[in-house]
Amino acid sequence: MSKWINVCQLNDITPKTGVCALVNGKQVAIFRPRDNEELFAIDNMDPFAKSNVLSRGIICEHDEQLWVASPLKKQRFNLTTGQCLENDLVSLATYKVRVNKDAVEISA
Repeated sequence: MSKWINVCQLNDITPKTGVCALVNGKQVAIFRPRDNEELFAIDNMDPFAKSNVLSRGIICEHDEQLWVASPLKKQRFNLTTGQCLENDLVSLATYKVRVNKDAVEISA
C-alpha cells in the first residue's frame, strides 16, 4: 500500500521547469511542463553521467510526448514512461504525482 508524501507547494515549481525532492532517501525529479497543474516525476539520477541532475534538464517535446534532456550528456528521458530516447535498454523509475489542495504529493 502506497502513501502520498507532501514534497512542496505547486507554486514552488515554476512552469516549464523541474525541481528535486528527497523522497524516502531517494532524489526524485518533478517537472511542471506547462502553466497548469500537470506534473511528472522520474528518478533524478542520470544513468549515463551517474549524477543527480535531471531536475535541471530542459523539457522538450518529441513526437507529441514530453521528455527531459539531461544537462550533462543530453540523452532524453520520457516524462511519462522514463524510457531513454537514445537507448532502448535504459529507463528510469517513474512516480505517481498529484496536486492536493495546492500541495505536490508523490506516491511512495
